[in-house]
Amino acid sequence: MRTVRGWFEETVGGLPKTFWYLWTGTLINRLGSFVLILLAMYLTKERGFSESQAGLALGAWGVGGAAGTMLGGTLADRWGRRPTLLTAHLGAAVFMLALGFARELPLIIATALLLGFFAEGTRPAFGAMMIDVVPEKDRLRAFSLNYWAINLGFACAALLAGLAAKFDYLLVFSVDAASILLTALIIFVKVREPRRAAATTATTRSGTTKKSTGSVLTALKDRAFLSFVLLNFLIAMVFLQHISMLPIAMSDDGLSPSTFGSVIALNGVLIVSGQLFIPRLIKNRRRAHVLAAAAVVTGIGYGSTAFADTAWLYAGTVLIWTLGEMLSSPSNSSLVAELSPADMRGRYQGVFSLSWQGASALAPVLGGLVRQHLGNSALWLGCAGVAGFAALCYLVFGPVWERRATALRPVTAPDPVRSEPDPVRSEPDPVRSEPDPVLSAAAPVLSAADPARPEPATPARPAAENEEQKPPKGLATIQ
Repeated sequence: MRTVRGWFEETVGGLPKTFWYLWTGTLINRLGSFVLILLAMYLTKERGFSESQAGLALGAWGVGGAAGTMLGGTLADRWGRRPTLLTAHLGAAVFMLALGFARELPLIIATALLLGFFAEGTRPAFGAMMIDVVPEKDRLRAFSLNYWAINLGFACAALLAGLAAKFDYLLVFSVDAASILLTALIIFVKVREPRRAAATTATTRSGTTKKSTGSVLTALKDRAFLSFVLLNFLIAMVFLQHISMLPIAMSDDGLSPSTFGSVIALNGVLIVSGQLFIPRLIKNRRRAHVLAAAAVVTGIGYGSTAFADTAWLYAGTVLIWTLGEMLSSPSNSSLVAELSPADMRGRYQGVFSLSWQGASALAPVLGGLVRQHLGNSALWLGCAGVAGFAALCYLVFGPVWERRATALRPVTAPDPVRSEPDPVRSEPDPVRSEPDPVLSAAAPVLSAADPARPEPATPARPAAENEEQKPPKGLATIQ
């Protein structure tokens, strides 16, 4: 019992209140996230569009999301995390309802684009705020807890979405919009703008001193960070096939939307039951090795989908790639936090989110084209190949990322009081500064009596008189 209590306190204890408000908002938002789960099936089965047309609508969501994350990251740094979150949530709720009423394909594509813009614009501000309020030592478990909440909500949403779709698809859109508004209300009432790092000169462990302020282009020119983003893009291209092509594949095998909801809910169930144990499993392990292993497992899971044709076989493939997802998520989040300069967290979060949004735009389109022209098996085996290539690249680039994270880690600032000379000790003692007349008179006699005795050495001048005082090497004030 003590062991269970100790594990529980180690997992959830000591995190700030703001984190738990954000965590609650995440859970509520994900509980109502019905639309993205069923959108491909809704467009093909309910509205009668082709696979390619459904892919275009999902791709429009991704394109809007890409623009939203870029602007959202910039606004999070310049305007503030809280106002960015509130504005994006309100816009997402409005266009979620609008998508439910749209009928013509051009209108559906335009609405999906705007919905993606607002819905995904929340990601950079949310991620940056979480880094702001959670100390570095607690971030791995904080990200794991948040991911746990995401998937608890996703598991419930997958089951509820399938049931709601039996009654009316408009109910799916309405519940999703309501959950977004409730999340915005929590942020409005309970969350305050956190203190953030100012855009000032900083000195890092590498000894370099530079000004880290800049635009989104600064993050895009950061080659170490960009290599990480590109590899995440490849994995996202594989991972997001479960939203776009997996429901279509299961539908072609005669499986209903409720069966798809039950199968995909296993992803959330496994994460909910096991994600909180992951931080202890991967703690003190090299993140590149963890990410490479996660990519291999993900590739095996998606590659196995080529041989699935029943609900049980599809469920088995979902369980395999879910294990890869569980390993990669906390390592990804903590590495993004460490590769981001403190005063540009929103913009770096936006660029990282761009890898997901770019994949959201391309994965359904490319997946639909491959499946339509090359077949179902070619799609899933191709996913396995892409994941394997990404695993090798993680091992190659891992040391580069760790060196960069170490260089960006701030050094503890020196005590400003001690950096100045002590005014008491700097003043000469008025009593001792005058020579003793008795000793001065006796000095010639003592010197003559002991010729071997050396002359007293001249006292060294204080360092403050020789040169300007400097803080110890390796220390600098971080503003």
